[in-house]
Amino acid sequence: MSELDHGAESARLRDVLARELRSRVRGGVRFDAQARALHSMDASNHRHVPPGVVTPADTEDLVAAVAVCHERGAPVTLRGGGTSIAGQATGTGVVLDTSRHLTAIESLDVDARIAVVQPGVVLDDLRAAAAPFGLTFGPDPSTHSRCTLGGMIGNDACGAHSVAWGRTSANVAWLDVLTPDGVRMRVGPGDAVLPEPGSEVGAERIRADLHALADDHLALIRRGFAPLPRRVSGYALDCLLPENGRDLARSLVGSEGTCAVVLRAGVRLVEAPRFRALAVLGFADDIAAAEAAPALLPYGPLTVESLSATLVGLARSSRGVRLPDGAAWLFVETGGATADEAVERARTVAAEVAPQAFRVVSDPAEQRALWRIREEASGTATRMADGSEAWPGWEDTAVPPERLAEYLRELQALMGQFGLRGLPYGHFGEGCVHIRFDFDLLGTEGIAAYRSFAIELADLVTGFGGSLSGEHGDGQARAELLPRMYGPELVDLFGRFKAVWDPHGRMNPGMLVRPRPLDGDLRFTGMPRQPVPVAFGYPHDHGDFAAAVRRCVGVGKCRETTANSSAGVMCPSFRATGEEKDSTRGRARLLHEMLIGDVVRDGWRSEEVRDALDLCLSCKGCRSDCPVGVDMATYKAEFLHHHYEGRVRPRAHYALGGLPWWSAVATSVPGLAALANAVGSRQTLKRAALRFAGLEPERPLPEFAATSFTRAWRARRPADDRRAEIAAGGTRVVLWPDTFTNRFAPQIAWSAVRVLESAGLTVLVPPKSVCCGLTWVSTGQLDVARGVMRRTLVTLRPALDAGLPVVGLEPSCTAALRTDVPELLGAEAAALPGTVKTFAQALEELAPNWSPPRIDRPVTGQLHCHQHAVLGDGPDRRLRELAGLTGALADGCCGLAGNFGYEPGHDAVATRIAEERLLPALHAAPPDAVPLADGFSCRTQIARHTALRPRHLAEVLAQALPAAGDRATESRTQR
Repeated sequence: MSELDHGAESARLRDVLARELRSRVRGGVRFDAQARALHSMDASNHRHVPPGVVTPADTEDLVAAVAVCHERGAPVTLRGGGTSIAGQATGTGVVLDTSRHLTAIESLDVDARIAVVQPGVVLDDLRAAAAPFGLTFGPDPSTHSRCTLGGMIGNDACGAHSVAWGRTSANVAWLDVLTPDGVRMRVGPGDAVLPEPGSEVGAERIRADLHALADDHLALIRRGFAPLPRRVSGYALDCLLPENGRDLARSLVGSEGTCAVVLRAGVRLVEAPRFRALAVLGFADDIAAAEAAPALLPYGPLTVESLSATLVGLARSSRGVRLPDGAAWLFVETGGATADEAVERARTVAAEVAPQAFRVVSDPAEQRALWRIREEASGTATRMADGSEAWPGWEDTAVPPERLAEYLRELQALMGQFGLRGLPYGHFGEGCVHIRFDFDLLGTEGIAAYRSFAIELADLVTGFGGSLSGEHGDGQARAELLPRMYGPELVDLFGRFKAVWDPHGRMNPGMLVRPRPLDGDLRFTGMPRQPVPVAFGYPHDHGDFAAAVRRCVGVGKCRETTANSSAGVMCPSFRATGEEKDSTRGRARLLHEMLIGDVVRDGWRSEEVRDALDLCLSCKGCRSDCPVGVDMATYKAEFLHHHYEGRVRPRAHYALGGLPWWSAVATSVPGLAALANAVGSRQTLKRAALRFAGLEPERPLPEFAATSFTRAWRARRPADDRRAEIAAGGTRVVLWPDTFTNRFAPQIAWSAVRVLESAGLTVLVPPKSVCCGLTWVSTGQLDVARGVMRRTLVTLRPALDAGLPVVGLEPSCTAALRTDVPELLGAEAAALPGTVKTFAQALEELAPNWSPPRIDRPVTGQLHCHQHAVLGDGPDRRLRELAGLTGALADGCCGLAGNFGYEPGHDAVATRIAEERLLPALHAAPPDAVPLADGFSCRTQIARHTALRPRHLAEVLAQALPAAGDRATESRTQR
C-alpha cells in the first residue's frame, strides 16, 4: 500500500508528485478527478483509483516519468488498452498510459522477420503494416483491434492462432526495458544483455542475480513447470534454465508490469497463409467438442476454437450467419498456398472427427462474420439469456487438451454445487476454456461464495495438471491462489525474481507477488443497492440504471481505430480524439464512479461526467456495436435530464430541442420561412443568428420549406377524400411526417407517396401534427419529450388500434419511435415498436410482388447511424439491388449527428469524423454514382463538405417511375 493511497497527507503528496511530473514530462499529466475515475478499472471485477495518470509523449518522456515516480517513492501501474480481465491494469500506482502516444512501429525487417515496436502499438496496426509482405504477428487475442503490444507482453497474450504460432512469449526476440530505479538495457536469450550507458553495473547485477536464482534452484524449477500450451500463471522462471537459453526477455513476458517497464520490443513475425478456409464442425454439446479437439492437432490447424449455441444466440453479430446443426461448434481454420488447398485441408479435418454436421467456409466475408461472433464472446458472455449478469475473474483456466472433456464434466459438477451458470467457449485445441459465471458480486453472501468457488476451482484445475490462467494472467483475480498451483517454494522464488528487478516493490504492487485478496477491491462496492430514480425504463436491465451502467465490462471495442476494425459506428468521437473520456467505455466508467460517489462526488450535477458526455454524438452505435449493448445515447439523455433539472440550460438546448416548434412556426406564418432562409443565405446575419441561439456560427442554416408537407397534403386531399381512403380496402400505411421531412424536405414525402402508391399501398397521413420527441430526448429535456410523445400517441391511437403500419422516412425519428418512445413511456407505447417500419421495409413486407424501376447506377453516400444501430438496413440493400443501385454506403457516422454538430465547440470534431469514412467514400465514388443519404443530418453534412446534393432513396426511385399525371401540386410544395 502506497502512502498516496490514504491518510491526511495524500492530497498534498499527490500535488507535489503532480507538480514534479509536469515540470519534467512533456506529455499529459492529470491528477484531477475525471482522469483518476477514467482509469480506476480495466476489464476485470476490480477497482483501484490511481493518484494520477501520465500519457508520455515518447520513450524519453516515459523514462522521465518513471524517474520522477522513483524519486518520490510513488508506485507505478502500466496500462495499454486497459482490457486486462484479471485486474493487472488497474492499481494504486501512477498510471503510465502508453496507448496515447507511444504507438510507433519503429522498423520492420522483412528478411529477418523482426518488427521493432513501441509498447502502445495496437496489434492490428502491426498486422496491417506486416500484411503487404505476407507476414503477421501470430498471437491474436479477440481484442486485437485495440490491445497494445505492451499489454500483450505483460499478459503473455495468446489468442485463437496460438495453436499454430504460440503465445506472445514465443514471438518476442528482445525487449528494451527500464527498471524502476533507472537501469535500462536490452535483454534477450542467453547473455544478450546490452545496457544503456550508465546502466552497465545495474544490468550486470540483474543478469548475474537471475542466473544465480535459476542455478541455485534447477531441480525445483524443472519440477514445477510441466509442459502445458496455455500455462500463463506466475513468472516464467523456466525460461531462465540453461536448456531454455536463459532468456531474460521471455522470463519477463507475462510479468504483468510488476518487474520492469517495456520501452520497445523486437517481435517476431510469421508467414501468413495466402488463403484460409474455416471448417465449422457441429457437436451435440461442449463436452463432445472438447473430446474431438485433440484429434485435430496432428493436422496442423491454425485454430481450434469452441463456441456454444446459447452464446451464439445472444450475439447480435450472429444474425444472418449460417451454422451447421449442433449445440456447440469447433471453428477449425486451415491455410494453404491456394484456396483449393485450404478448403481441402478443412475437409480433411472435418472427416477426421466426423462431427454431427459441418460446413467449410471459404468466403472471407463470411469467415469474418463467423469470427466476429467468437471475438465478441468476452462481452456477450456477460449477460445470460434471462438478462442475469455474469463476470470474469475465473474465465480462462487451462488443462492439457487431452483432459479437457473430463475437466469440463468436473467443472459442470462444481458449478452445480454452487448454483452457478456460465456459457463456455474458448481455445479447445489448447485446453483453455473461457466461461463467465453468474456470481453475485453485489452482496456479502455472494462474494463469500465467489471466494469459496475460486479456491475449489483452483484445486480442481491444478489437479488436472492445469494452469489457473490460460490466457489473461493472474492479476488480482488469481494471484492469491498461486501457491495452490506452484507450491510455497516456487512462489517464494517468484518474490525473489521480482525483487531482482524491482527491489522496492513499486511496480504494480498487489499483483503476482504479495497479492491483494481475490475478493477485495471489487468494482461494485459502493454502488447503489436499490435502483435510483430515472426517466427511462431500461427494460433490459429491469429498470435499474446502475445495472445498465454495469453492462460496460471494459473490453474496449469502442476504442477501435485500426484499418482492420470490423465495420460499425462505435465510437466516432474516440476515433476523432483518441481520448479515453470520449470512448463509450470511458463515459460508462465515469457514470459508474458517479454512482459510487467517492471520486466523482457531485452525482447528477457532476461536471466531470457532463464534460465527458459533451462529445457523445448520441449516434447509438454502441447500442448495436458494443458486445453487451451499452446505450450511451440513452445514458446521456438521462444524465442531461437530471443535470439541468431545475436549472437554466445552455441556449443550444432550447434552440435545438425546440426545433419542431420553431420550424412549425416558420412554415406556418406566411413569409417567415422566406425571411429565415434569406438570413441563412447572408453570412454575417447567419453567424449573428446562430450565436444568438447559442449555436456554432460557422455551420450553414438549413432552408425551411415554403409549405410543409402536411399542410400541402391536407390542401391536396380534402377531408372527404381522406375518409374514403381510410374506408377503402387494400393495404393501408400511415406515412410518418417527421419534422425534418415535413418542414425542410417535403419533396421526400411526396416521393415516398408516389413510390408507395405505385406499389399498390394506400397512404394515410396523421390528421394532426405529430413528433417523436427526439430533439428533446437528445438534449435531455425528457419531461417535454414525454408530453410531446403522449400527444402523438393520442393522434396515432386510431391507426395503432387498427393495426396499421407506420412508415418512417427519417431514420433518426423512425428509430426514436422504435426505442426512445417506448422506453420513456413504457406500457403506454408498448404497441408502437411492432408497427413502425422503414420505407424499404414497408415495400418489402407489404408489397412483396412490386418491382422498383431499374436505375442501374452505382451509389455513394451515408448509411444513417441510427439505421445501423436500431433499424437495420437489410431491406434497403435488397431494394437498391432490385433497382440496380450497386455498391455500398459508407458506414460509421457523418459527424453532424442531429444537434451535435451545431453545438458550440463541436464543429472540428464533426468534420474529423466526416473525414474518416464518409468523405473518402464520396471522393472515391465513380462520377455517375447516385449520392444517397436518407438522414437529414447526413445530407446536410455532405452538402456542406462537397458539391454533391444527396437524395433520399424515395426520391431516386420516384424520379425513375413512369411520369404521373398529377405533378403540379407536388411541385408547388418544393422550395
